[in-house]
Amino acid sequence: MSLIITPETRLAALLEAYPAVEQALIHAVPTLNALSNPVLRGAVARTTTLEQAARLAGIPSKDLVLLLRAAAGDEAIPVPQVAPDWLAQAIVRHHIDAGAMLATGVHPIGAVRQAAASLSENEALEMTSPFRPEPLLATMAASGFAVYCEERRPGLHVTTIARIAGAAAPQLDPNFSGCGSHGSCG
Repeated sequence: MSLIITPETRLAALLEAYPAVEQALIHAVPTLNALSNPVLRGAVARTTTLEQAARLAGIPSKDLVLLLRAAAGDEAIPVPQVAPDWLAQAIVRHHIDAGAMLATGVHPIGAVRQAAASLSENEALEMTSPFRPEPLLATMAASGFAVYCEERRPGLHVTTIARIAGAAAPQLDPNFSGCGSHGSCG
């Protein structure tokens, strides 16, 4: 399985998985031109996430992630646009308000992953957000969860993440803490 590019992706992992994106990254974040120096590359790339790099450039992390996904030829994992059958049968066990978390500087991925890990078969978590959380959808789908996102009205997206009976068990990265650069796991 290839690396899923998200705001939490470290530059070292990105450049190892997709070396060809280096020029696109430097073009988007000119301060990262130092990556051409092998000593600085080792120090900076191991510790810097795409979210941090986007802040350096003054651009939204979503834009940087989408740009780098395109440069890597990484197709987004498709998320159904029509409500899937499992949605009516899934029992919602957790509710997460991503907008409220983001307003306090906390990235919701930690809370989402923790809640998702506790789901039994045919159980779901529901997350509300002011936008469609593309990287989160891709990450959770790649981890084996069923995902669906619906825009209920402008500025209100409801994302459902479920563990569906008969689906493959999710393969979560044991090294991923779920803590974004905001320093809180939620």
